[in-house]
Amino acid sequence: MCNKRCHWAENTFDAYIRYHDEEWGVPVYDDKVHFEFLILESAQAGLSWSTILKKRQGYREAFSNFEVEAVAEYSEAEIETLTLNSAIIRNKAKIAAAVNNARRFIEIQNEFGTFSNYIWQFVDNQVKVGSWESMEEVPATTAESDLLAKDLKKRGFKFLGSTTIYAHMQATGLVNDHTVDCFRFAHLKQSKT
Repeated sequence: MCNKRCHWAENTFDAYIRYHDEEWGVPVYDDKVHFEFLILESAQAGLSWSTILKKRQGYREAFSNFEVEAVAEYSEAEIETLTLNSAIIRNKAKIAAAVNNARRFIEIQNEFGTFSNYIWQFVDNQVKVGSWESMEEVPATTAESDLLAKDLKKRGFKFLGSTTIYAHMQATGLVNDHTVDCFRFAHLKQSKT
């Protein structure tokens, strides 16, 4: 494929390129996908996204295929067992946070009908489109990610600060932060997905 991509997705491994080309920035309304990305992004804190992508299948298997109800039921013993699983990041605080966040996620679903209904309200239910010429211009946080992170913290979520939440908003298409010269920028801007 000779299409121009965002600089961060060039000259990298296949799964990373596919992630850029097929997932990053596509609007998500499916709660299971939101939950998956929340687990992966909170695990990423302090690490590279490529490290997490390489362990994505391990996370899928370790966290019950991202079934939020199953993860919410994990016991302390199951958390301890996961700290021995080399297919994921073996940080007990991050693993415990994923279980805690599953429980908080369900509380939001109960309050708003879906997690998607909850999260999209922070961008007025419309994709926010950046007009960035380079990735250096893309912010690490925004007023929206600050508000969302603050609200999630108030609701008891862990390992989801504003930077992590902005990464979630980018990944799940609440914002389109592909650079303007990237082939995905125009495609997603025109798409009503």
